Amino acid sequence: MSKKYIATPSRTKELLNKYGFAFKKSLGQNFLIDVNVLEKIIHQAGITEKTGAIEIGPGMGALTEQLAIHADKVVAFEIDQRLLPILEETLGDYNNVEVIHQDILKADVNEVIKTHFKEDQDIHVVANLPYYITTPILMKLVHDRLPVTSLTVMIQKEVAERMAAVPNTKSYGSLSIAVQYYTEARIVLNVPKQVFMPQPNVDSSVLKLVMRKEAPVQVDNEDFFFELIQASFALRRKTLRNNLNKFLNNKLEKQQIEALLEEAAIDGSRRGETLTMDEFANLANIIYRELPKS
Repeated sequence: MSKKYIATPSRTKELLNKYGFAFKKSLGQNFLIDVNVLEKIIHQAGITEKTGAIEIGPGMGALTEQLAIHADKVVAFEIDQRLLPILEETLGDYNNVEVIHQDILKADVNEVIKTHFKEDQDIHVVANLPYYITTPILMKLVHDRLPVTSLTVMIQKEVAERMAAVPNTKSYGSLSIAVQYYTEARIVLNVPKQVFMPQPNVDSSVLKLVMRKEAPVQVDNEDFFFELIQASFALRRKTLRNNLNKFLNNKLEKQQIEALLEEAAIDGSRRGETLTMDEFANLANIIYRELPKS
């Protein structure tokens, strides 16, 4: 294809000037200007001519264009109305792209998948996500248990490290467990800030989340499991015993909590960051069974 790709500094500037587009800080807009990085993302996402792709925040269409070249069908959600005429121009040559002007957090993505993709098609979410809203978007997508194979997303490096973290590391916390309960998470690419316009203040990483067919642990009550984990990391420097005493204050006596920790074979003087997901699941089940049910 001899055409000029969108993801170059010159083409991006040309479009910015033509449409008088000004970046909105509130929308966390940073456009990619490096085709090599985009091709690496497409490769890591496992996109082929048979797959469907969902994109969030296409911007001017830099990633969308590469997805359109490599995938069977692309559906992109864009919240900023000012970008719609630009996308109409930049993606005009591709008849396999559908741009939906909607906030992904309010969208019924399951319905969109039914409408726009073939039945049982292999679908992947691929996106350069705005930093300020990364976690809500990813948690919505994994909670909704969409019929997608994976999510490959460019996000702030520090957040990617937290989502992929293992126990006994500084990055490991409630977010690590929440993400890894639904997906297998790993960082597949680190990306310098220089490949964006405008340049963000932080480096980025591409995180690949492969959807799990079933949860890696059995829990009696999912809500309580996640509440317990949040409570265990509420004050990171405090022991598990201290955090649990605070969390279960009106429900169980301290001696009961101590006995339940013992039953779970967990030393209460440990900190939340040392517990594996299995240990949290076992502890949550043991405590949940003892809680007074209203």
